[in-house]
Amino acid sequence: MRELDLNNFTKELSSGAPAPGGGGASALMGAVSASLCSMVGNLTSGKKKYAEYQADIERIIASAVALNEDMLTLIEKDAEAFEPLAKAYSIPKEEPGRDEILEKALYEAALAPLEIVKKSKEVSELISELVVKGSRLAISDVGVAASACEACAKGASMNVYINTKLMKDREVAAKLNEETLALVADVCSACDKAYEEVKGGLGA
Repeated sequence: MRELDLNNFTKELSSGAPAPGGGGASALMGAVSASLCSMVGNLTSGKKKYAEYQADIERIIASAVALNEDMLTLIEKDAEAFEPLAKAYSIPKEEPGRDEILEKALYEAALAPLEIVKKSKEVSELISELVVKGSRLAISDVGVAASACEACAKGASMNVYINTKLMKDREVAAKLNEETLALVADVCSACDKAYEEVKGGLGA
């Protein structure tokens, strides 16, 4: 799925196919955010004005490239996690073992979007650094990265909650929800702060 060009990806996204869906779209926004971080880093690297940050910028670029790859991989992983869930739902309700199979599938389907949220937190940490260390000529792109990263985290969390809502084991569901809520709160806090700093620096 990650090999699709943008035209075909959005066609698949807009079709009646179950995947890609909200999870894959969220991971794509995460990849966009990470790519923007890499771009800002590359536009900053080697500039005398930011020489004091050169080592940090090189680290940020390497991390952003890796996170972009992670997010693209998670588009596929999220789609793959949905397949067993779709099969579980197709099992007749009276068939023995259906509940256990469905419960496991719901749990696994929640883990992929949770991983997207976790990765979005790592991206948000790069964004927080770039607000300070990134080239002022590309600072607006840091604001765009912050917006995309927040959308990624919020969007992926929806795919966690829709699966945990149906789980029978409410203790496990609650733990997944709690972890997700905390991560999203951290991402939103960092991204909102970065966005406002960028906006303020642009005189808006």
